[in-house]
Amino acid sequence: MRTLRLSRLGLPVAAILAAAALAQGPSRSSPEDLLSAYKRADDIAAAQQAAYKLQLDANWIGRGNRFWYSNRLAGGKTEYWRVDSARALREPAFDHARLAAALAKAAGKPVDPDRLPISNLEFSEDLSYASFDFEQKRWRLDLGAYEVKPTGEARPSQRGPGLGQGRGRGGPSGQARPIVSPDEKWTAELVEGRLRVKGRADERVAFESKTDTLQFVNWAPDSKRLVAFRCIPGDRKQVHLVRSSPAEGGRATLQSRNYDLPGDKLDTFETFVIDFESGSEIKSDLEPIVLGGHPFIGPPNLRWWKGGRSFLIDFAVRGYAQYRVEEVELASARRNTLIDERSETFVDTTNLILRLLSESEELIWRSERDGWGRLYLIDGKAGTVKNAITPAGWVVRGVYSIDEKARRLCFTANCTREGEDPYFIHGFTVGFDGKGLVRLTEGSGYHRLQFSPDEKYFVDTYSRVDDPPVHELRRMSDGKKLLDLERADLSDWKKFHLPMPEPFVAKGRDGVTDIWGVVYRPSNFDPNMKYPVIENLYAGPQDSFAPKAFSAVAGMQRLAELGFIVVQCDGMGTRNRGKSFHDVCWKNLGDAGFPDRILWMKALAAKYPYVDLTRVGVYGTSAGGQSSTGALLFHPEFYKVAVSSCGCHDNRMDKYWWNEQWMGYPVGPHYAQQSNITNAKNLQGRLLLMVGELDTNVPPESTLRLVDALIKAEKEFDFLILPGQGHGSGGAFGERKRRDFFVRWLLGLEPPDWNRVSAGASPLG
Repeated sequence: MRTLRLSRLGLPVAAILAAAALAQGPSRSSPEDLLSAYKRADDIAAAQQAAYKLQLDANWIGRGNRFWYSNRLAGGKTEYWRVDSARALREPAFDHARLAAALAKAAGKPVDPDRLPISNLEFSEDLSYASFDFEQKRWRLDLGAYEVKPTGEARPSQRGPGLGQGRGRGGPSGQARPIVSPDEKWTAELVEGRLRVKGRADERVAFESKTDTLQFVNWAPDSKRLVAFRCIPGDRKQVHLVRSSPAEGGRATLQSRNYDLPGDKLDTFETFVIDFESGSEIKSDLEPIVLGGHPFIGPPNLRWWKGGRSFLIDFAVRGYAQYRVEEVELASARRNTLIDERSETFVDTTNLILRLLSESEELIWRSERDGWGRLYLIDGKAGTVKNAITPAGWVVRGVYSIDEKARRLCFTANCTREGEDPYFIHGFTVGFDGKGLVRLTEGSGYHRLQFSPDEKYFVDTYSRVDDPPVHELRRMSDGKKLLDLERADLSDWKKFHLPMPEPFVAKGRDGVTDIWGVVYRPSNFDPNMKYPVIENLYAGPQDSFAPKAFSAVAGMQRLAELGFIVVQCDGMGTRNRGKSFHDVCWKNLGDAGFPDRILWMKALAAKYPYVDLTRVGVYGTSAGGQSSTGALLFHPEFYKVAVSSCGCHDNRMDKYWWNEQWMGYPVGPHYAQQSNITNAKNLQGRLLLMVGELDTNVPPESTLRLVDALIKAEKEFDFLILPGQGHGSGGAFGERKRRDFFVRWLLGLEPPDWNRVSAGASPLG
């Protein structure tokens, strides 16, 4: 029996003896075995690079239906393929050997045809030449003669669009940046909150508004009028962060910013139509609205409508029980309500779909008015529902394309096929009238669709957590498979002997609803042993979270390697299973689906005797940090150990829009009743709290006030503040602390001495 450090445990004798007995039960009981498990948890990350053809990115050529893609293969090799969708033809994108020879001649050094050092590849639409980067230059390849010529410098690294992109010509302006009118004759800018219009040619000031505190200016298509929003300030209270260890040294620095909490008085905005030629400034009869209800503070969702004669603006009414789409006539600034979506609980703004049909003056709107996320066709004049477009009982997840002339659209949805994981996403097309539904995807799995620019073909990639990806070419009109493109190659991956995760389903709290999740086991799994269980917990109502697609190496698998069964499931209160399933979270975030999760794990233990429910741990980040701590406060009879990172431990101390949407407005006593801080006195079990000092998402004081409450309640716990880190799980150091905490308190083993490891000595002492 290994020696336990009694001073560290601080436990009564009975608990000490129980912990000592525990150390004999897990699958690994020696320090050497444990260190080996830690090493393997790190080493299996290499399996990610040993799985090939997991992803196929279709690079469409021009506006047609041809595309190219590349495959990463074993040994660092790469192959390039080109596909002609109309002919269902797949062939090499070019002659690899001839291109390598041409590059070798140009560079004066050998080039391996199986490892072509090129990037940013593009093909001309007529396929006469290709362009790419090589040796810090841009090159052009003649695909007939296989001659290469440099054409300039290599392209800069590709970066995704930044915040504010698309706010240039004709778009909204915040405070000072000028925007150009559609006819390019005028510029508009905000100077100390007043609108100023100037001629582009002579910079003559043609207009300056009397209305002040304006924001978010938009040019009308006629270049004569503008829409602006006048701000009525709210509380504008601040939160503060302290950077304790600045890179430049010296004193700690303070970072402060406005941050609205639930219940705060928010900025509201009046809508103005400004005709700078006549000098009129008309305030709309639209009442002051809260921007950023969809869901972040920022420009309004303004869309031009009816050829620019009016515009649409959509927004949530505070409290999120109402969402409106208003038409505002440009000439009079009068409003006309087109959509007034209401709910007895909340309207979910995290999955809104609104599409404008300009030719027919109709709208496509996603609504849960009958309990499911369906698409509806809305009359854009009367604001009435013409018909439902998608079937009842399905949850629409997105709209890919709309063909106004054919009056058909393509959408994705889940909960569409009996006998299948309801979270699997499939693709469909359907008429605006709800008729002529066509299923585009067939394989059992989670589908990702990539459409050709002409929207006649698409690449369908699908997989499951226990089944690697398949890539197919299909036709848009009827979903017919035209070509098998690739299947994932796991031949090298299998050398790591990683077990496939197991999808698992059990009944929820009502005894009827299926709760779906996934189970990870260690690679040296022994069914004759007893394993502690660790739950990866995130119960944010804005989505569902248990993985559905294949991953070569999951973080949960790495944790399982230490000798645990690691699980994740989606309990009631999360999204994508219909309104009644989702509404469980309403004013009830403290629930976090625990009644379903606990039953799900009990069903798992009933099926598999090696699952030890006397040793259950849980971890989570952000909302998962809140819930994982809540597990020990509200369900200590089941959960024994928790690691919580940057948690929102009191819903009154986090961003208003997320918390008011699910917990309601105004702030009521239920906020305090479900607060981890209020209930800190109820802590049982072992808790590790972590938070980054520079968390700009959830204010760090949420964790620090929980720490304060625990200290005042004379509770034992561990706390780690991470200098310089933001919102997250603590990086590599946080991961090590999480592993060590579960090893110590669930396996009953002392983790390796990492100070000796970093010093080059044996961590076993």
